[in-house]
Amino acid sequence: MKTGHAHLYIPGPTIIPEEVRRALAVPMQDHRAPEFASLLTPIRYDLRPVFGTTDGTIALFPGSGTGAWEAAIANTLQAGDRVLMARHGMFSTLWVEMAERLGLDVDVVDVPWGAPCPVETFARKLAEDRDGRIRAVFVTHNETATGVASDVEAVRAEMDACGHDALLFVDGVSSIASVPFEMDAWRVDLAIAGSQKGLMCPAGLGVLALSPRALELAEKATMPRGYFHLFDMVNAHAAGSFPYTPPAPLLHGMRAALDRLAAEGLDRVFDRHHRLASGVRAAVAAWGLRTVAESPACASDTVTAIYTPDGVDAREVIAIARDRYNCYLGAGLGPLAGRAFRIGHLGDLNEGMCLSALSIVEMALNAAGARVPYGAGVAAAQETYAAPYTLRVVDGGIAAE
Repeated sequence: MKTGHAHLYIPGPTIIPEEVRRALAVPMQDHRAPEFASLLTPIRYDLRPVFGTTDGTIALFPGSGTGAWEAAIANTLQAGDRVLMARHGMFSTLWVEMAERLGLDVDVVDVPWGAPCPVETFARKLAEDRDGRIRAVFVTHNETATGVASDVEAVRAEMDACGHDALLFVDGVSSIASVPFEMDAWRVDLAIAGSQKGLMCPAGLGVLALSPRALELAEKATMPRGYFHLFDMVNAHAAGSFPYTPPAPLLHGMRAALDRLAAEGLDRVFDRHHRLASGVRAAVAAWGLRTVAESPACASDTVTAIYTPDGVDAREVIAIARDRYNCYLGAGLGPLAGRAFRIGHLGDLNEGMCLSALSIVEMALNAAGARVPYGAGVAAAQETYAAPYTLRVVDGGIAAE
């Protein structure tokens, strides 16, 4: 029998804060009653700063981020439309597969798992597309399988440099609400998130944010839709409800989560995630191991994927952490199965929790045959977390020094 609480260090679903857990425990309510609008409408409004938008339209679809993917595609593109995508991890691969299943003509750029979105290759392809056949560019902001962040702003800059008017789609499932996301500044047309990661809620809501341009194009969409018909949802939202039965308790949890983010302040949330991630990366270096991310410049602030040494099966490391220490780590996906494990460090997390994860990982690695020095990773992370820092106001925001 396991005692104590489980240590959850997967990159989602993430730990649910106690106030969110309490908020979920509500009686069922009539989602057609007037008071339901007083719950839903402020949630949609308060999600805007999390996405970095003032004029984007928020649609909440019961489902996961995958459902929001499908809603984004089906409501703005047509079968046969050409789209530009990169495949560099499990989730970018799944996005490609969905686009193909929905009948899009996908121009796929394959890059190694561990690399970010290939901005220069995208720039070349966009510049060569003089007839404007590419209707949309897809970017996975944070590839959860590899712990790699991509530069959305750089992709937008290249689109502007060659005067291309394609839509810009961004998968922000494991980035939004944890790291800076500037939908308006980067002129992202569609961005998606899920309730179960940085938003610190149970899985069950896919969040879609649309620019005014994307919303206008959606009025002309002809791709078959049923459950994911955007205007069924947007029109119902405008009336303060859903076109079908919503997960009302989850919306109460979302309200509590948004209040928590606002109380901490988004800039401080982002700084905390960067600080925690830096400590984890310092630990990996102290162990003499490698991250899947090919360079520090593209390392994610929400999840770190770590290669095990030759001869050490990452699946055994994960099993030992789970069975002996009640600690759950993320598995290596696809070609990384058995070669890497992942530590999620997003959501309701602090330094002590990360240090617990690192100490358990050290024990699991050694038990699996990887001779990493006990305490080395923990000490490296401690030095990172103990370093003094202040927050200063920069251009109206807050940054760490």
